[in-house]
Amino acid sequence: MIHIFLLYALCFSDFGLIHGVEALGVNYGQIGNNLLPPQDVLALLNSLEITKTRIYDTNPQVLTAFANTGIELIVTVENEILDDMMDPQQALQWVTTHIKPYFPATRITGISVGNEVFTSSDSSVIANVVPAMVSIHGALVQLGLDSYIQVSTASSLGVLANSFPPSAGCFRSDLAGVMSQFLHFLWNTKAPFWINAYPYFAYKDDPNRIPLDYVLFNPNPGMVDPYTKLNYDNMLYAQVDAVIFAVSRMGFGGMEVRVSETGWPSKGDPNEYGATLQNAATYNTNLLRRQMKNEGTPLRPGQRLEVYVFALFNEDMKPGPTSERNYGLYKPDGTMAYNLGISALSTTPSSTSSSSIPSSLTPASISLTSSATQVKQADMKAWNIGFLYTC
Repeated sequence: MIHIFLLYALCFSDFGLIHGVEALGVNYGQIGNNLLPPQDVLALLNSLEITKTRIYDTNPQVLTAFANTGIELIVTVENEILDDMMDPQQALQWVTTHIKPYFPATRITGISVGNEVFTSSDSSVIANVVPAMVSIHGALVQLGLDSYIQVSTASSLGVLANSFPPSAGCFRSDLAGVMSQFLHFLWNTKAPFWINAYPYFAYKDDPNRIPLDYVLFNPNPGMVDPYTKLNYDNMLYAQVDAVIFAVSRMGFGGMEVRVSETGWPSKGDPNEYGATLQNAATYNTNLLRRQMKNEGTPLRPGQRLEVYVFALFNEDMKPGPTSERNYGLYKPDGTMAYNLGISALSTTPSSTSSSSIPSSLTPASISLTSSATQVKQADMKAWNIGFLYTC
């Protein structure tokens, strides 16, 4: 079976799907009882020429398998042990045990201290994340690893109070205190803000109002932000720019925002609208095409957006709705979950719908064009915190 999936993978390389895409990674989840062993996963990543991946723990089998491969790896401190990581000595012990033995042979470039912690229902966990980050970074400094490994945490889009239009982006008021501490930490350590952004969720919750083409990167009229006059032809870039505006509102204009997760499920429950093989293939194919161009968002067109696709495999043991177990580009045995339309990548974008943006999403008085000058001015306004919108 390993030979079969490697054949599929080599097809990707032949068409240049991944080759040369420096701002693309993939999330390698392991909540399954039937997944390929890490050595075979490594062979798949190598054949796809993917050089960045993220795992949700510090699995020693993965860290060992990825040694001397050059693949950049983001590891995760599990939410359950954040309380322990507040103690500098325990954080030092954790780094000494889980990071130091594998580095630099295994190219660990980031540590996510928890995942989607700020939207947890446990307020104590929310309060623990920044002190834990400080302790872990301190341990890296003590061991001389801080210049190689960045410390951050991946947040869900739920940290925002507003995300539409993008210029209205701002953090929830109840998170203002911890978010200020978090952003200060990132700024001082030159680490990025990681966001898990899923246009799928927005479409699932309101399929009658949100156009499918807009969330799938298909050709569509787009929407124009009434403040910046910037045109958005897809929701993911709008979500990212909303985060950039929110970060800037807190006084940290210029901080890099990266997409730590995005994807589309190929199967869902009856009430999970849009979770189909066709939509998953369209979303990920169009996203990969955008990443091949190393392009940025409308607010920062000159800064390529780093994106991690969720996920490499379907994971059969994940709890929750059916969609949670069906985000994979591949089935656990290494065969493709669906056809990504490889041969079409060098031509026009994939399309599954011809729906257009409704008038409610496109202000009639705003032009659909924007100049480079407008883009630059928009970002500068964001950094100067000169907004029409307030949270």
